[in-house]
Amino acid sequence: MKFFSQSFLYNDPWSIVSLAFFLRYPNPYAAHVVSCDVVDRRHSESGTLLTTRLVLKRGALPRWAPKGIVSRAESWVIEQSEVDPYGKVVRCQTKNLDHVKVMQIVETQLFEQTPDGTLQTTEAYITSKFGWGLTRRIENHGLSRFKAHVQRSRQGVSLMLDLIRQARLQPMTLGSYTSHLHSDRTFFAPNAPASSLDANDNTCREDHSSPSQSGRWYGRFWGSR
Repeated sequence: MKFFSQSFLYNDPWSIVSLAFFLRYPNPYAAHVVSCDVVDRRHSESGTLLTTRLVLKRGALPRWAPKGIVSRAESWVIEQSEVDPYGKVVRCQTKNLDHVKVMQIVETQLFEQTPDGTLQTTEAYITSKFGWGLTRRIENHGLSRFKAHVQRSRQGVSLMLDLIRQARLQPMTLGSYTSHLHSDRTFFAPNAPASSLDANDNTCREDHSSPSQSGRWYGRFWGSR
């Protein structure tokens, strides 16, 4: 088993970061995401919002992987989240539903309001039960891929934050501005300082960088102007 943990600080308030997190698909940093569907959403007795989503992701096997190790290079991922608007906390857990013997990744995300902004804490457990002398190699590969995924995921959230800022939206209930954002036909490339890593507490700060072909991505997913 491999374990990963890292914190990241956004300068924006919790309500805006939470909105961007749930609106992050599609984005140019998540080309591996094929689909994302809400299968259940309800309020708990305490007033929190509980949501279950199914995400289909496509990947590529490493060259050293035995032929036929998986039937297809796609995986269904279940995402279960709880939004507490009173305590200003978002808890989210994702895990793959298939290929679990080869490798399973259980990821948790925590978003909390702090005096300095919104703190995101990411943790993940990578486990393989494949055997045949490949368990450690599979887990190492999964950890390496996950680290790269974390960086791209944050870039995707930062992109959505830029779109929200540009639309000059106000903090409201999650999902209220989905149709407005997706109907906006003008894309502005973000322009902000690059991220930095605090060596003392392993906490990253926000990165607003954008891909060089972001305009082409925007037209592909949300239509041309």
